[in-house]
Amino acid sequence: MSRGRRSVSVKRGLLASVAVIVVAMSAQAHAQAPGGKAPVDGLEPGQLYMEADLVIRDDKNKITTARGEAEVRYEGRTLRADELVYDEARGVMTAKGQVQIINADGSIEYADELVLDEAMKAGVATGFAARLAPSIKLAAATAVRRSERVNELNRAIYTPCEICAADGSPKSPTWSIKADKVVQDRDRQLIYYRNAVIRIFGAPVLYLPLFWHPDPQAVRKSGFLPPKLGASNRRGLSYEQPYLQVLSPSSDITLSPQINTKVNPFFNGHYRKRFYSGAIDARFGYTYDEDFDGKGNRFGDATSRSYVLASGQFAIDERWNWGFTAERTSDDLLFDKYEIGDVYAARGPYIADDRRLISQVYATRQDQRSYFSAAAFSIQGLRPGDNDRAFPFVGPLIEARWEPQTNIAGGRLRLLGSAVALTREESPLSVAPQRLPGLDSRRVTGEVDWRATFTAPAGIRVSPFVNLRGDAYALDDLNTVKGASKTLSRGLAVAGADITWPFVRRFSDSTVILEPIVQIAASPNARQVVVGTSATGAPVYLNEDSVAFEFDETNLFRANKFPGYDLYEDGVRVNAGGRASVFWDDGRRASLLVGRSFRNQSNDVFSPQSGLRQTRSDWIVAADAQPIKGLSFFARTRLDSDDLTVQRAEAGANLSMKRANGYFRYLRDRANANGVKVENLDLGGDIYLTKHWGLTAYGNRDLVQDAWVIRDLGVTYRDDCTRVDIIYRREDTVVGRLGPTESLAIRLTLATLGGPLYAN
Repeated sequence: MSRGRRSVSVKRGLLASVAVIVVAMSAQAHAQAPGGKAPVDGLEPGQLYMEADLVIRDDKNKITTARGEAEVRYEGRTLRADELVYDEARGVMTAKGQVQIINADGSIEYADELVLDEAMKAGVATGFAARLAPSIKLAAATAVRRSERVNELNRAIYTPCEICAADGSPKSPTWSIKADKVVQDRDRQLIYYRNAVIRIFGAPVLYLPLFWHPDPQAVRKSGFLPPKLGASNRRGLSYEQPYLQVLSPSSDITLSPQINTKVNPFFNGHYRKRFYSGAIDARFGYTYDEDFDGKGNRFGDATSRSYVLASGQFAIDERWNWGFTAERTSDDLLFDKYEIGDVYAARGPYIADDRRLISQVYATRQDQRSYFSAAAFSIQGLRPGDNDRAFPFVGPLIEARWEPQTNIAGGRLRLLGSAVALTREESPLSVAPQRLPGLDSRRVTGEVDWRATFTAPAGIRVSPFVNLRGDAYALDDLNTVKGASKTLSRGLAVAGADITWPFVRRFSDSTVILEPIVQIAASPNARQVVVGTSATGAPVYLNEDSVAFEFDETNLFRANKFPGYDLYEDGVRVNAGGRASVFWDDGRRASLLVGRSFRNQSNDVFSPQSGLRQTRSDWIVAADAQPIKGLSFFARTRLDSDDLTVQRAEAGANLSMKRANGYFRYLRDRANANGVKVENLDLGGDIYLTKHWGLTAYGNRDLVQDAWVIRDLGVTYRDDCTRVDIIYRREDTVVGRLGPTESLAIRLTLATLGGPLYAN
């Protein structure tokens, strides 16, 4: 028999095996160290460290006892207890008194007593409790290890919520599950409950004789996701229940039937698949029903109604990629009727306008010196009055760029190429039943661009540039006349320089920069592409790629302000302005830009509402500031060149604080690209009045019509394990046959039970 304080490091042996049994006892699966290697704890793989105030060895009865702050470390795990007893004859080890098992992933199990067999096949813990990642708490009268893959808890409670108040006193968790028996099946990655009672704030709200959910530490597992509850004038009461089905380690599908009281059910699906070189993401939906209006009144014939929103992107090698998007719907108002969200998201390199869908296929190649892309796409319009036959099919669309590694004449040289073909079934001027042929166009472009930068000792920076371009066009069905066609070519050139002279002044806690900017550019008269004449006899220029052009600070200092190829700015012009900026050391900032453009003669290529048609352009003013951390402003405006009246104005602010965040956007345009006055206000945000309770609001108001387009008001409750959102929405605008409507949506998210905020 031996006694005394012992610190022992030995090779794997019987005691090591027992230690493994002990530290393996858990109601949940635990993560291993990366690569399956033992964590760095000062021990070699397979070694065990044991320490205790007193170690007693009874050689006659083959019993080893460690007492007084006994500790065993093995393979990154630690077992602590007041007493450890190993009965070699019976093959049983017992840990007693304040038993703790600290695992490599930081999770901890507690027990009053642990008894385990030598074969690591079975064990029992009494007074068991555990704190596991992510913030999961378990407690049970007894814990039984049935096998290496199945653990069982009796008279257990499960919760991911906090169970202690700030002062350390116990409190009822926001929600919990109490059950007579809880079984963890590691093979199926499921946790089963028998006679489960779901409690909210300690009060029982639901009894389930049998209940299960995925193991919270499983990477992915099939199961039900939080439902969506709602009520609206259009569909009545609505219940949508998503179900996630894991198909393989690299694919899954979510099926979400939407049940409505006024109209037929609508079936949504979402399929995801990852490959070694890329991924596919596809959403789809289907129903068979009649059409209905904003109050849910049905009319017309029943038919199939569906949509698809799919995308894929793949890497061919380290330089080449290809991808596609497929976006189509059978009904222009389908997304509005069934409240299908996140429809108009960017799924590929080419993006359509709001309430329009784009289907595309593309391939790109890029390295440090070159870029190449080839694509084709088509558009479906969902706005009232959209005629899909009038939208062009674009394909092929080719863009290329190459830049030599060495400088040419002291500057950067870039060679660019572009080609595109657009085909229309019908002219936008068609009126049913007449169908006028639409304009078809094909263009090929080659371009040489050179730019250099020189800085004088006084700080003046001069950047000369030269751009040479050649275009070739082939046009068919000109002026809506079938068979009317022509071909043309043109050469374009611009040369000039950007001149800036920044002045920098350092103050005690800030830096001020004043920077006058002048750009001089000259081009010979450009041959614009004329495709017809207006009712007044004025030429109509081809403009397929600069329809939404707006003159602002982003293009004030562009030698050719048109973003596309069809229209070209020519003549002699001077773009002049100044920028002032202040940067404080504590992160605050502010800047102001003022400028305008001058030209030697007026240019009717620019639209009358653009502010660029006269020899002196409108004034451009742009400012932004961040006066305090979390609050920023911006404003930009275009002022009339003669009387300084506001032609276009846009302003906004963003707020991001600990308990509040929000934004607002204001836009006013006396005449947009279509000559229509626009003025609207868009704002939203949320604020938490207490730690857990908050309000959320959103609104979009059409100031021209003096009416709200949409209004949302909601109440939110959140804590460490629960989120509840109740949102009231009113839509006042009439979209097609859908009139004003009201709806109420409820969303409940519970941590570890499939909620998007918490799920793995």
